[in-house]
Amino acid sequence: MAVEEQRAGSRVSRPETRLARRGFTDPGKALRLLAEPALDGLAADPVLLDALAATADPDLALLGLSRLLEAAEETDRHTLRDTLTTSKPLRDRLLGVLGASTALADHLARHPHDWHVLVTFELRDMHPGPADFRRALAEAVAADPTGRPADALRVGYRRCLLAVAARDLTGTTDLAQTAAELADLAGATLQTALDLAAAQDPEAAADCRLAVIGMGKCGGRELNYVSDVDVIFVAEPREGVEEHRAVKAATRLAAALTRLCADTTGEGTIWPVDANLRPEGRNGPLVRTLASHLAYYRRWAKTWEFQALLKARPVAGDAELGEAYIAELAPMVWQAAARENFVTDVQEMRRRVIDSIPATELDRQLKLGPGGLRDVEFSVQLLQLVHGRTDEALRSGNTLEALAALSRGGYVGRADAASLDAAYRFLRSLEHRIQLHRLRRTHLMPTDEEDQRRLARSLAPLINDDTRADPVAALRREWKRHAVEVRRLHEKLFYRPLLDAVAELPPGAAGLRQDAARARLEALGYADPAAALRHLSALAAGVSRKAAIQRTLLPVLLGWFADSADPDAGLLNFRQVSDALGRTPWYLRLLRDESAAAEQLARVLSAGRLAPDLLLRAPEAVAMLGDPQGLVPRGRPALEQEVLAAVRRADSVAGAVAAVRSVRRRELFRTAAADVLGRLGEDPAQALDTAGEALTALNAATLQGALRACVAGWEARNGELPTRIAVIAMGRFGGHELGYGSDADVLFVHEPVLGSLEEDAARAAQAVCHELRTLLAAPSTEPPLEVDADLRPEGRNGPLVRSLASYTAYYRRWSHAWESQALLRAEPVAGDPELGERFRQLVDPLRFPGAGVPERDVLEIRRIKARIEAERLPRGADPTTHTKIGRGGLADVEWTVQLLQLRHGHELPGLRTTRTRAALAAAVEAGLVGAEDAEVLDAAWVLASRVRSAVMLVRGRPGDSFPADTRELAGVARYLGYGAGHSGELVDDYRRTTRRARSVVERLFYG
Repeated sequence: MAVEEQRAGSRVSRPETRLARRGFTDPGKALRLLAEPALDGLAADPVLLDALAATADPDLALLGLSRLLEAAEETDRHTLRDTLTTSKPLRDRLLGVLGASTALADHLARHPHDWHVLVTFELRDMHPGPADFRRALAEAVAADPTGRPADALRVGYRRCLLAVAARDLTGTTDLAQTAAELADLAGATLQTALDLAAAQDPEAAADCRLAVIGMGKCGGRELNYVSDVDVIFVAEPREGVEEHRAVKAATRLAAALTRLCADTTGEGTIWPVDANLRPEGRNGPLVRTLASHLAYYRRWAKTWEFQALLKARPVAGDAELGEAYIAELAPMVWQAAARENFVTDVQEMRRRVIDSIPATELDRQLKLGPGGLRDVEFSVQLLQLVHGRTDEALRSGNTLEALAALSRGGYVGRADAASLDAAYRFLRSLEHRIQLHRLRRTHLMPTDEEDQRRLARSLAPLINDDTRADPVAALRREWKRHAVEVRRLHEKLFYRPLLDAVAELPPGAAGLRQDAARARLEALGYADPAAALRHLSALAAGVSRKAAIQRTLLPVLLGWFADSADPDAGLLNFRQVSDALGRTPWYLRLLRDESAAAEQLARVLSAGRLAPDLLLRAPEAVAMLGDPQGLVPRGRPALEQEVLAAVRRADSVAGAVAAVRSVRRRELFRTAAADVLGRLGEDPAQALDTAGEALTALNAATLQGALRACVAGWEARNGELPTRIAVIAMGRFGGHELGYGSDADVLFVHEPVLGSLEEDAARAAQAVCHELRTLLAAPSTEPPLEVDADLRPEGRNGPLVRSLASYTAYYRRWSHAWESQALLRAEPVAGDPELGERFRQLVDPLRFPGAGVPERDVLEIRRIKARIEAERLPRGADPTTHTKIGRGGLADVEWTVQLLQLRHGHELPGLRTTRTRAALAAAVEAGLVGAEDAEVLDAAWVLASRVRSAVMLVRGRPGDSFPADTRELAGVARYLGYGAGHSGELVDDYRRTTRRARSVVERLFYG
């Protein structure tokens, strides 16, 4: 009995097994559908089952077929069944659609007679165009028995879409033809909707001529299945009609057209009509006259608007007016690359592409993600704008046609163009299939595995891998392969042909002409394209290993340089570094194997003058960029150990100080490079503090080493030094707030050793300190360190070095309020530590007086501050942007904080610090300053300090105001996190921040 039951179960399961082998994921459900009356007689037809198995989703196709047969009238049902069994073309078209699109299956279930379009449209031999679609839509509207033309238009549109999808899914058309047919169908729909609007408002139609200009993918005849249709409306009055009346009439027609296409009815929505690419966008009038359009584009339009006009094409309405619109605007489009702000606008457009990607969708985006469709389209359009000025063959609104033209003209390498073409076709086909399923506008890869399986089966002919074993894995591999290739080509597409322009090409190879290469470099931001080409030629010439590596790397480097504020400097600096290190094996390995190091090198070389100048004096510092810890600033103990070891090895005082300066130069580069690359901290204030600490430690170690060298030199000449010397840091040095352009403000103090004469000790200390200052500032290949001792008693008129006893006598009898204020930042940094500590103990009562600062001293400090503001501002300087003594700048904040320290430091230990921000925080904690006021002061101080550092990094020399040169100002803005073209925003933000700080200073400092 058990055997009989087992055999019976086997016989029952055999049909399900056969269905499973044919690709049905739910064979049981498929069997039930096949047993329904509508499919009676078809269940045993192996031809039908094989046809179902060949679809993207056999289960979906079978369900759709069942619904269609159930909905069809009996006579039509028999006709359909007969046709299915006898006509392979019809069978493949119908089942192909049903297996790929639930939305079109729903349409056929509602309108079962529409399957005839798959027969009546002779799909294999006919390429329907705008006229065919217009005729089909007009017939659908005319034949509507319901009196609802909007519904009739939607039914007619879906019927035509059914025909387009059938051709697409059976391979009768390729991607380009399908996209063109979808665009032509959109144009026909717009025309039919306009005709309906005119019929509903004949008065408006009599007053105006209205042309509908297709934009975006519609204009480029590369439309998606589901997409907003971008348009621009242009109108002219008919003879004898006033212009404003005609524009109002055209606006009524345009609005009615938009509603007819976009409003939801019983048959759903066709697609939204988007007119936001019009002048002034959604804030501008919906319709303008041709003259109004021209006036706007001549005066106000931005580069991206001309980029959008690349695809403009008349698609509906008055054809003569539409052609006139294109003819008038085309010259402006092809001169956009010559606009003064073209480079800035291009950089902004590229940034918008990146910034527009939602983080949650990044890994699923076919359009906006890295290696997506937008990368291809943006690359092609930019090259068109650059080279289309002189080459009319490039002026196509269609991406694939334009890419082919760019390849034929030598503007894009043939292999690169072929790869981009293949990737674009695959990604657009994938996008089409995703949208076709439910006719929803999306550019995201679905996460459901069944959806991905359907896509993989549908796209099997375009996938290199065998999709039979694991179709989902094959689809993902193919998608990622194309995305990686697009991203790779996007990054170098503009740059690799530039190497061909300076290289000897094989006979018959098309290369970029010299004039085209210069135009491209200029468009990418190179101010001197001729010089850039010479640098490229020098770098890429020859057959050496160095030249081969550089030819591979240069396309990517050029892109990194172009993203900076000064691409010319980046390329020149790279050539100089390569000339110096080109024969060094480790340098070539670094470039070849460490892509991160190469990118960091490019960023540093194009970020300004300071870091490249430091690097070019000793190019071997490039090695830091390949070390994971290479850009971490070193602490003072490690620096002092290296510096003192270098001093011991030197055979002369000058040689010892030169070695110290060499260490300082290398460490300056380390800190500057880390700063430029954003390695000092994510928060700007944190990065500023880290840089200040690093520069302070470096200068302290430098002074320690130079002092040790000068003392040793004196003793070698004269015997044991008769005094001890300490170096006291002052100003920003003592506050650990040094910038890249800061001097080292110091005081020198000495104390004779027991048994030495005061005069001998003073002369020895004077000689040592004078030599130290001279050697550290002497002309050299190493950057100088200016040691400024002007804050000493009696200033420049007083002795360079005083004994501790002399300081004590002076401060007891002659000290002024400003000196007490200056001593707030006094901190021993070099020399004899015990003497330095005793100096600290000497000045503590002066800077933190026990009873607080007398009121007369407060008045004196305020008077000095007011005089500095009135007299010290350089002639012609703008007080709103001078970072040091301008309104709300560094001096304002620092003097306000220092006054609080003088008044309350004796009672509040937190105020006894040399650091401005730490003192301000302590004042908030003690309730001396409100948290909001402190935040305003801190923000102004941090911003002003960062601007000063940025000026030094970019210009290579210190400055207290924003640079007047636009390129240097752009570099400062880039360092501070502002994008290309936003330098003005930086200045505005600075003025706003410091203006708020000044109002706080007026209350807290001046009372």
